[in-house]
Amino acid sequence: MRELPSVPVLSGNLKTMKTDSRLEKILQSGEFAVTSECGPPRGADAEVVRKKGALLKGVVDAINVTDNQTSVVRMSSIAACVILKQMGFEPIVQMTTRDRNRIALQSDILGAAALGLNNILCLSGDHQSFGDHSGARNVFDIDSTHLVQAVYRMREQGTLINGEEMKPAPKFFIGAAANPFADPFEFRVPRLAKKVAAGVDFIQTQCIYNLDKFRKWIDGVVARGLHEKVKILAGVTPMKSVGMARYMKKSVPGMDVPDEIIARLKGAGKGNAAKEGIKICIETIQQLREMEGVAGIHVMAIEWEEKVAEMVDGAGLMPRPVIADGDADSPSSSGTA
Repeated sequence: MRELPSVPVLSGNLKTMKTDSRLEKILQSGEFAVTSECGPPRGADAEVVRKKGALLKGVVDAINVTDNQTSVVRMSSIAACVILKQMGFEPIVQMTTRDRNRIALQSDILGAAALGLNNILCLSGDHQSFGDHSGARNVFDIDSTHLVQAVYRMREQGTLINGEEMKPAPKFFIGAAANPFADPFEFRVPRLAKKVAAGVDFIQTQCIYNLDKFRKWIDGVVARGLHEKVKILAGVTPMKSVGMARYMKKSVPGMDVPDEIIARLKGAGKGNAAKEGIKICIETIQQLREMEGVAGIHVMAIEWEEKVAEMVDGAGLMPRPVIADGDADSPSSSGTA
């Protein structure tokens, strides 16, 4: 019988936390973090969220909840995050500047904090022309970097964008996205540096298939010392089919899918592409773990949550750390989801 690895217990030797975030504590401890995501339903059924969450129990340290991804109307990220929190998860509320001006953004930030949410991912959002309301007006009153800065000032200075004081301040662990593969490539590291200067705490990247190009990006990040100021979670998405790989290569902006990945999926034989896609994902995670500057992974298994446990376990990342009760160094004392 295979001996199960011991469960890391985080207790007593961590720096002072900025927030109540369980994810922050795991990253601060030096553990290799694992996050995933949950896409809310196009409807008002909370049970859909609960079923997706149940598939991730004990597998991840935190769960992103997308904010009307691909500009399609869905249950709000904040509402779905509360449902997951009630199940014992550590949710990450996503917030896009596409749909809200600075008044609405700050209002939702305060509301999310009042509901006990500890993590936020600041995004611009997909253009509305890609979604189900292509005639809607986008907002983009501020961009994602300015949103990071706004949340940081709210947390650290207790002030709104206009400089007015508000109490109590929301204590969010602040995240943002980065795409190491977008053009022009030479702007990718400086763009990350701007988000670091704005006050971001963690980054989740675009899906990684071109490991050579990602290495060049992370080497640039390390060369500037940015990895010491922000925790980088490398994004991975398993391919379900050759068709999915071809679509992502040709039709998804900012995606870099090498021909070798498509050839490997095709060579797996009829009915085996999904299995090979999971294998590729596991191998990618294992290589990412060895790279300096990578503090964890973000698994985006699009409507394939039931496979996340297989990939995380296959990459040697199970069991996930547990936060000890009564830890004096952090206000959070509950176990990981």
